[in-house]
Amino acid sequence: MNEAIQAGLEKAGVARAERHLFLCLGPDCCASADGERVWEYVKQRVRETGQKAMRTKAGCFRICAGGPWLVVYPEGTWYGAMTPDRFERILQEHLIGGQPVQEWLVARNDLGGGGA
Repeated sequence: MNEAIQAGLEKAGVARAERHLFLCLGPDCCASADGERVWEYVKQRVRETGQKAMRTKAGCFRICAGGPWLVVYPEGTWYGAMTPDRFERILQEHLIGGQPVQEWLVARNDLGGGGA
């Protein structure tokens, strides 16, 4: 593997990741500005709390309503209508505490991996 790829893997945190957070930024499920605002908050709070989580922003999950959408793997939990306040509660209760926020959980599919 070349050095650039190795550096990219290290920067992304692939080797140490325990979770992968995907955030759909719209533009069809929500205003892109709203998605970007949530994305910036997610990045900041994941860093500040030292979560072992990779973050990926996406342009479309093909739901096209009720966004921004957050998907947390390996659990495969899907949360809609994401805001910074909602993410903070998900961070505290789900990512740190290990308990998904049931009232906002829209779907669950761990892709057959048996996630918690």
